[in-house]
Amino acid sequence: MRMNVPAQPGEPALRPLSARSVVLSLLLGAHPPRLPVKDLVRLVEPFGVGGSTLRAALSRMVSAGDLRRTDTVYGLSDRLLARQRRQDDALHPGTRAWDGDWEMVVITATGRGPAERADLRGRLTSLRLAELREGVWLRPANLARPLPDDLERVAQHYTARPQRPPRDLVALLWPLDAWAATGRALLAHVARTDRPADRLTGYAAVVRHLLTDPVLPPALLPADWPGTPLRTAYTDYQHELTGAVSGRGSAEGRHPR
Repeated sequence: MRMNVPAQPGEPALRPLSARSVVLSLLLGAHPPRLPVKDLVRLVEPFGVGGSTLRAALSRMVSAGDLRRTDTVYGLSDRLLARQRRQDDALHPGTRAWDGDWEMVVITATGRGPAERADLRGRLTSLRLAELREGVWLRPANLARPLPDDLERVAQHYTARPQRPPRDLVALLWPLDAWAATGRALLAHVARTDRPADRLTGYAAVVRHLLTDPVLPPALLPADWPGTPLRTAYTDYQHELTGAVSGRGSAEGRHPR
């Protein structure tokens, strides 16, 4: 089944959630990311997912390699554990003071097919780099994270000080105004939404949006940047769901204000 959230004027367009999406949202927010089926049955009910629908979805997800099953406990597969790590990083990105340096990654490998090129672009984007021109990717060097070792097979990594003013370069690399507008619309949506299914849909969109946050130094961000409020809102909601998992709360409640 799918739960549609019609977009009203001024509201963000949200993806409908399937039973699979509900299960994944719960497990991606759980640490450790595994739950007994009896808990899943209890947790998905407020989101309009019945027991038989849940069991059918769990069976399909195991067959597809989304989940692993041990007796009556379901947990994320290795592929989705990697997705959880990306989600956790989006919620709690490691940063350092910015001294004006930029990271620059230049693609050196040739002869790659379309699938390989698309995969590399996806990896570089997930590292919060942006493409200045074909094969040249940049970002301010304010993230406390190394680049993957295997990236050296296809690219060279440099530290640079571009001559162009940093704010001009940022405006060229990222659509900050559009990102901020969507972020503020999502914050307004989750603040006024009460139905559990609609709230889960809204917060799933918040997480997806945070995955695309460039996490720039504060000096390069527009005023009223909604990145921190989005992280705070989702963290509150995640704590609420954690309380429901442990039996201390209900997914139908509002997060604390």
